[in-house]
Parts: sequence; C-alpha cells; structure tokens
Amino acid sequence: MSAAVKQDGTDSRRIKQNPFILFINRVGIYAVIVVLLILGGFVAPGKYFTASNIRATVQAIALLGMVSVGMSFVTYSANYADMSAPMTIAFSGMVAVATLWMGFWPSVFFGVIAGAFLGMINGLMVGKFRAHPIIWTMAFNFVMSGIVRWIWSGTQIYPDMIAKNNLKAVETFNAISRSSFLGIPIMVIVMVIMFIIGHFILTGTKYGNQLKVTGSSYEVARLSGINVVQSIVLVYVINAICCSIAGIFLASVAKTGAYYTGDGYDFRAVTSVLLGGMTLAGGRGTMVGVFGGVITIGILSNIMNLIGIPTFNQWLIQGLVFLFIVWLNTNSSRRLGRE
Repeated sequence: MSAAVKQDGTDSRRIKQNPFILFINRVGIYAVIVVLLILGGFVAPGKYFTASNIRATVQAIALLGMVSVGMSFVTYSANYADMSAPMTIAFSGMVAVATLWMGFWPSVFFGVIAGAFLGMINGLMVGKFRAHPIIWTMAFNFVMSGIVRWIWSGTQIYPDMIAKNNLKAVETFNAISRSSFLGIPIMVIVMVIMFIIGHFILTGTKYGNQLKVTGSSYEVARLSGINVVQSIVLVYVINAICCSIAGIFLASVAKTGAYYTGDGYDFRAVTSVLLGGMTLAGGRGTMVGVFGGVITIGILSNIMNLIGIPTFNQWLIQGLVFLFIVWLNTNSSRRLGRE
C-alpha cells in the first residue's frame, strides 16, 4: 500500500498552496483594504480622508467596478479576459454622445446596444468558432480602434455640439456622473446594483450553475448537455453591456466621447477580478470577492496619486501587481492540478 494512503483508505497527501492565496482566502481581501486605508492616512495625512479625495476615489472605484462585474463572467467561464474592453467602453460612449440629438434615453439605449453587438461578435468567435479568447479580443480591440478613429476622423465629439437643439438631453447626460441620490453618487448605486445582479446570476440561477460547470471543464459541460456556445456568447454580451454602461458614465464624466477613454480598464479589471479570488482556470470565485478587489485597486491607485507617483510609474506598479497576481493564480491552479 502506498505510504500516501492510510489503512482506512483515506489519502494522506497534502496539496501545497501559496501562503498568500491562503491568507486572502482565510482572512479576506477586505483585511487588505483595512491595511491600505491605514496606510493612506499615514502617508498622506490631511489629504486622504478629505471629502474631495473620497469623492474622487469613489468615482474611480465605481467605474472600475462596472467593468469588473462583466469581466468576472469572462474569467469565471475560463476564457481569461476580454482585452477588447477598452474599445467597447470607448465605442459605447461615443455612440451615446453621437445619438444625443435623439434624446437622453435613446442615446443610452443605442450606446448599450452598440456595446452588446461587439460582445456578441466576441462571443460567437470564442464560443462557436473556438478562437483563443486573449488573441482574438486583443486583435478585435485593435480593429475597433481603427474603425472608431475612421468613423469620427480620430477626433473627440462633444455632447453640446452634437445635440445643439436638445440641450436638456445634454444637461441630463452630463449630470448623471455628478448626481447623487440620498447623498450617494448615482454611479455608485449603479455599480452596486450591477454587483448584486451579477452575484444573483452566478449563485441563484440555472445559467450560473451551467457557467460554473463550463468554467470548471468545457468538455464535461458539453457532454452534460449544456449549450456551451450559448453560455459563452452570453458571457461576452453581459461583459460588453457592463463595459457600455461604464463607457456612458465615462463620457459623461469627461463631457466628451473619445476613442481613448477606456484605456487601461482591461488590465485593471482583470487584476481586480483575480485579486478578488477568481481564478484563470475558471469556475471559482464570487462577486463579493471581486468587489473587494475593485476597492483594493481603487485605493491603491488613489494612494499613489496622493504621494505624487508619476502616471507612467503607476502603470509600472499596477502592471507588476497584475503579473504577480497572475503568477500566484497560475501557480496555485497548477499545484491543484487544474492546469
């Protein structure tokens, strides 16, 4: 009998896991948030807990959170990440601005529909034609960048110039990112609602259960009778809708539609998702954890701004954090025999 198997038939082997991952799983990402809050007050006394800084941090967290909700579905389905998120964000925002002459709600509708259409293309290519999710979405992002620049001649578009005869729609559009309800910014309320809906879909619906099986093992899901193509297409559509909503709010914040507004949100969203406990192997993680990951990245970025770290250095630090989290994630998955 193998030394690894006891006489009662149980397996005595121990699976090694990374201590950092174990710490995150046991203590929670929210313990890291507490540490960062203390650190922020220490390195930037008199600045960190001011109303203006809190407002800026909350705004940044809300926008990143919207994108991260959608990205969670992609990662949960074992399709790694949607690298076309930046152009989905930018394109949706620009379409919303470009259609403001029709009215506020029609512009929101067309902005979301435009993003969902891009998500459907990604879903069909990855789900039906089995294109590599990273390579395809990255290439699609470049293609959309060229298309968007061609459509609008590489220029920014402004709500007040587009909808000269409908200034009420312009005022409403510009106000949605600056308005509050009972003292809570509308953007935060929308983000929280998106997280709640995302959590419900993953944990309380048949589709969520199917997606868990699909993310854990594509072949098992297919042989079990799950329509894996439909599941994956829906994943990318959900992600695109989330990116579209963020894109519309971003256009409102800047009072501008521009092809570059979504830059960087892909990597920051993936970092938040992985930091929150989801794995690249798919099928594991929760929206509660992802929410914690979003707050962590938002606070970290804010601290770097307050202590005067240049933008390019911030990208370097965020990139290193991303690489570190991916390495830990991949290493732990390999040790668990999932890769």
